[in-house]
Amino acid sequence: MQRKTAADFPPEVLQLFDGYVHGHLSRREFLDRAARYATAGVSATAMLAMLRPNYALANQVAKDDSRIKVGYQEYPSPQGSGTMRGYLAMPAKGGKTGCVAVIHENRGLTPYTEDVARRLAVEGYVALAPDVLFPVGGYPGDDEKAAAMFSKIDAGKRREDLVAAVPYLQSRPECNGKVGAVGFCYGGGISNVMATRFPDLAAAVPYYGGQPKAQDAAKIKAALMLHYAGEDPNTNAGWPAYESALKAAGVQYEMFMYPGTQHGFHNDTTPRYDEAAAKLSWSRTLAHFQKHLKG
Repeated sequence: MQRKTAADFPPEVLQLFDGYVHGHLSRREFLDRAARYATAGVSATAMLAMLRPNYALANQVAKDDSRIKVGYQEYPSPQGSGTMRGYLAMPAKGGKTGCVAVIHENRGLTPYTEDVARRLAVEGYVALAPDVLFPVGGYPGDDEKAAAMFSKIDAGKRREDLVAAVPYLQSRPECNGKVGAVGFCYGGGISNVMATRFPDLAAAVPYYGGQPKAQDAAKIKAALMLHYAGEDPNTNAGWPAYESALKAAGVQYEMFMYPGTQHGFHNDTTPRYDEAAAKLSWSRTLAHFQKHLKG
């Protein structure tokens, strides 16, 4: 079957799906509203099924790639749940290098996020991808169940469990003293939070992430690289105020907007994936980390 892309769906359905993914619409509300765009061959239920991730596609770097070592690692979260767990990927050759916290979307530690960690390990970084669902059993392998679990965890506890990844990475013997963060959607927002919380964070790369308040943005010392989708009005609405705060505080930043792309364009397991934008943004991300974590 040919892979579906955003162009295969009416723009209105993509916006409805964005609302569903972010918890603004229930499954029933999505189906009811999407039904008006259904055709004889494609029902609203079928569109929802086609828009869901296909995690079989999340394998740019194999789990048994000989260049890397992978496994699950617990780490302390004293202000959150006490103990957290993440997926740890690192170069097989060992030695000191830059470290990166990889923060997932609002579905927990999916195979896509684990693959992103492996991509970074192949590039020579120690990458830790925490699972915010670990305290309630971990990512269940089903996105709808994961969303329900995610929504039941206190937002403050979620945040503390994830930001605790930074001091943990700093403590690892492989760390060269430079830690960065990259996050996607919800994780993009957490990457921004990490930059406000840790003045010694070297670099942060939020993908279509929610923005912090101006007073918090003024605390950022990390070098920022921000990626936004062109067709993402909800997230993009917060950018002008964020940019003003960054400029006022003298924060080093670069922002890239990718015209015609959807929220989630880097996630290669969904039809919202945009190959050109994903590859370009990732090459920019790697160059940013090379400069600030290894340079």
